[in-house]
Amino acid sequence: MIERIITWSAHNRLLILTLTLLIGGLGLWATLNTPIDAIPDLSDVQVIIRTEYPGQAPQIVEDQVTYPLASAMLAVPGARTVRGYSMFGTSFVYVIFEDGTDMYWARSRVLEYLNQVNLPEGTKVSLGPDATGVGWVFQYSLIDTTGRYDLADLRTLQDFFLKYELQSIPGVSEVATVGGFVKQYQVVVDPQKLLAYGIPLSQVRMAIQRSNQEVGARLLELGEREFIVRGRGYLQGIDDLRKIPLKARDGTVITLDDVATIRHGPEIRRGISERNGEGEVVSGIIVMRYGENALRVIERVKARLAELQASLPAGVQIVVDYDRSRLIREAVHTATIKLWQELAVVALIVFVFLLHVRSAFVALVSVPVGVLIALLIMYLLDINANIMSLGGIAVAIGVMVDASLVMVENAHRLLEQKRRQLNRPLQRHEHMQTVLAAAREVGPSLFFSLLVVTISFLPVFALQNIEGRLFRPLALTKTFAMAAASGLAITLIPALMVVFVRGKIRSEAHNPLTRFFVWLYRPIIRYTLRHPWRVVLGSVLLLVLTLLPVQRLLLGRVYVDFPQIGSEFMPPLNEGDLLYMPTTLPGISPQKAKELLQLTDRIIKSFPEVKSVVGKAGRAETATDPAPLSMFETIIQLKDPSEWRPGMTLDRLIEEMDQALRIPGLTNAWTMPIKNRTDMLATGMRTPLGIKLMGPNLATLERLGIELERLLRDVPGTRSVYAERAMGGSYLDVVVDRAEAARYGLTVGDVLEIVQTAVGGMNVTTTIEGLERYPVQVRYPRELRDNLPALRQVLVPTPTGAQVPLGQLARFELVEGPPMIKSENARPNVWVYIDLEQGVDIGSYVQRARELVAREIELPPGYALVWSGQYEYMERANRRLQFLGPLTLGLVFLLLLLHFRNIREPLLLLITLPFAAIGAVWLMVVLDFNMSIAVAVGYIGVVGLAIETGVVMLAFLDEAIHRYQQEGRLTNLEQLRDALEEGALTRLRPLLMTVSTTLIGLLPIMFGTETGAEVMKRLAAPMVGGLFSAAALTLVVIPALNMIIHRTRLRRELETTTTDHQPEAAATTSSS
Repeated sequence: MIERIITWSAHNRLLILTLTLLIGGLGLWATLNTPIDAIPDLSDVQVIIRTEYPGQAPQIVEDQVTYPLASAMLAVPGARTVRGYSMFGTSFVYVIFEDGTDMYWARSRVLEYLNQVNLPEGTKVSLGPDATGVGWVFQYSLIDTTGRYDLADLRTLQDFFLKYELQSIPGVSEVATVGGFVKQYQVVVDPQKLLAYGIPLSQVRMAIQRSNQEVGARLLELGEREFIVRGRGYLQGIDDLRKIPLKARDGTVITLDDVATIRHGPEIRRGISERNGEGEVVSGIIVMRYGENALRVIERVKARLAELQASLPAGVQIVVDYDRSRLIREAVHTATIKLWQELAVVALIVFVFLLHVRSAFVALVSVPVGVLIALLIMYLLDINANIMSLGGIAVAIGVMVDASLVMVENAHRLLEQKRRQLNRPLQRHEHMQTVLAAAREVGPSLFFSLLVVTISFLPVFALQNIEGRLFRPLALTKTFAMAAASGLAITLIPALMVVFVRGKIRSEAHNPLTRFFVWLYRPIIRYTLRHPWRVVLGSVLLLVLTLLPVQRLLLGRVYVDFPQIGSEFMPPLNEGDLLYMPTTLPGISPQKAKELLQLTDRIIKSFPEVKSVVGKAGRAETATDPAPLSMFETIIQLKDPSEWRPGMTLDRLIEEMDQALRIPGLTNAWTMPIKNRTDMLATGMRTPLGIKLMGPNLATLERLGIELERLLRDVPGTRSVYAERAMGGSYLDVVVDRAEAARYGLTVGDVLEIVQTAVGGMNVTTTIEGLERYPVQVRYPRELRDNLPALRQVLVPTPTGAQVPLGQLARFELVEGPPMIKSENARPNVWVYIDLEQGVDIGSYVQRARELVAREIELPPGYALVWSGQYEYMERANRRLQFLGPLTLGLVFLLLLLHFRNIREPLLLLITLPFAAIGAVWLMVVLDFNMSIAVAVGYIGVVGLAIETGVVMLAFLDEAIHRYQQEGRLTNLEQLRDALEEGALTRLRPLLMTVSTTLIGLLPIMFGTETGAEVMKRLAAPMVGGLFSAAALTLVVIPALNMIIHRTRLRRELETTTTDHQPEAAATTSSS
């Protein structure tokens, strides 16, 4: 069938060329319109339920809100993990769904189950934005250069002007605010005056609420006109609050101003923003909608901010703190440059080997056309152009040209043979027949070998979760490119060969480069064919030695002392920005958090490599940020590396910063913005490694966490370790004496209402002043609630009108409790965060640490311990690959069986596959790379390359032996050696060409230092090293094994022939 396609394509050249131009044009259009991003979106589909329960302690929030919600969400179809965070006044429940779940289907299912949960009065439930975990694409700050505007003014500008303007931009899901103060009307009532006037606190609250209303009274018709009737009564400021009547007695009105002091003040805040160590600012975070084009959204936001700058008060400026578009452009620029470099290198190699411009054009044309086809399919399948998807094409370029190279080289060889045979130039029909014969001879083998390369990437498609989302675009685009190359090899290339492969074609003997390699290879192949067993045994010995650096990976322990290749989930992707995430002990006050944040920002800004620093303590006003006040996040924008101190590297800079930031009470952790958001969504961990402790009692979990912290601090490779203090919060419990309260006719609720309103303060209403909204709070003066004696004297009104001190009705207890409660799948959790030193591989570290933990830590019944973070991804991916690897080899074997139609040659190729890993392993040892998912994908690529080169070598060897048999020249071992030597030498030039194009095409990736180079190097290294050993395997081991097999068969045939001739000779003698 493939031979018929080749013949048809050669005879319908005009149609094939027209279709190629049409598809190429569509591919070019798709290239210009494909969305671009830095890396694929690695986050899971998540739906966040945010519940506000003002003034409530974490334990109350957990019991009454988070636990009922989390337990209900466990039943949502497709929900994989349900995480709960209960903190002061707020609950977050994250419902994380299985791969492939549609975002909006998930949101509708969550809403459906949310309606089944009964929550206490006073709660306000909302769904988080329809964004992914990496939706934070842009951050800016408002700064005042004149000193005329305070943080409350800047917060008002952000909340009621900029936020609305930016949220209307297409692609923006939410604009989150952090920092500054929300302006609040504070009604500070005097309890003595309330007592004197006989006004209970509840009456004050009710009066304020009823004085802040507007109503509609339908319509009124006057003078043939229709009037809409409305009652106006919104509070418009402090003056309106002062005039609120509370009581009228003897014609005298007692107003709110008579019993309270009314003033502006700040609302309680749980988030602080600071810039460059110079002071607090108000920041805005752009959260991008799910599935949007990040670059275009950021460009729209920046354009709108530039327009809005003119509308801001004089002296107020917008400064950019984080801009992902820089990373996106750098990443795509890196991948594009690599593509062009590879194309140039491949073109040079093709010309050097063929020394024929038109033939080189035919061999090369499949690459740009194949790339355009791959980009067109990317566009149709809505795959972003990012460093991984473009990297798949970059990795494929060297292999894409293989088929056309081998086909063109075979045409050169057969044309030269035909010309020598006829001793004259070929006529037109002879030329076409020869070219078609060359294409048909190697076409089927090339098509199947490229198909095997494509099938070999099946394990990558089957990866799930974060690792699948990272490498699936690479596997898809590589597959598209390889499939395009396979199709072009049997359609376009034969058509172009008929047109362009003509004129003066140099034979191999006249090519100086080919002559040199033949001279070098001939003694090697002759030795191989004379001593095949020595070659095979030597290769096996080399394979055994290759096991030395991978003992721990393969066997789980080291039997022979030798430096080991470590393991990690993924090498760090240099995003260009750093994220410093220290943690302090819980219970820290906002003022102290601000001081620490400013100190750390000032120290970081002092480094000459730093462009700007913006720090956040606590959380932004968004459901996507459940950070407590004790957790800091500092985004560090770095200058261009050309402006760094001589010899400075990113790792060294992090080490220097870490040393400078050894502040008592802070536990440092370093990561990058996108990576942090992805990790925190996938496992909840903000460090590369962590431990999740699960159990019913928080105090026991805290004790176990502190034991783990103490134990792991001394494990080699630990940079920092921090166990959450689940009981580190400080509480003042007001415990009502029911019997004493009953004596005064009071219930527990009556007493606690005073505690909640007078002591804690309660927002009783919200003013509506145009577009602006401000809360109104009622509470007692500070001097009556800032110490225990004063609190005991707080007066509680009784039904008889008397006032009873709170100290007579309740006792006050200072206790420790949870500052925040975490749960996973409705079970309480305490997490231990572990940050590793540079160069420490996660796999080896966990192996040592697990042994230590198993030996030293005894878990009580009902408690469990799980290693999490990147280790969790790594283990999951390893389990998947262990199953899919053999399955893929089975599919490859079936393909080879279909092609060769015998079992001997497919088995021969599969048996020799491990030899291809020799170069890959030793190159990793030299480069000091750890085993990771990127490296595993590189190994998968090696499998395809080894089989591809092996298939074509077997095709040439079989062709030589078949020709010798037909000519009757295969009658002894010497002729067998000649046949195999001729077949191997015939394959030498195309093999060197394909290996060189692939190898040298990968070198720009191997030596790159740009954005994304860390991942691509790990991907390319096994392919580069594996290519060396795959070439040696093809040129030496496969001919040696063929010699052993054919020698045995030839001897058997010769013995059979001799045995058959002996009776005939005896019969002839006896008759004579």
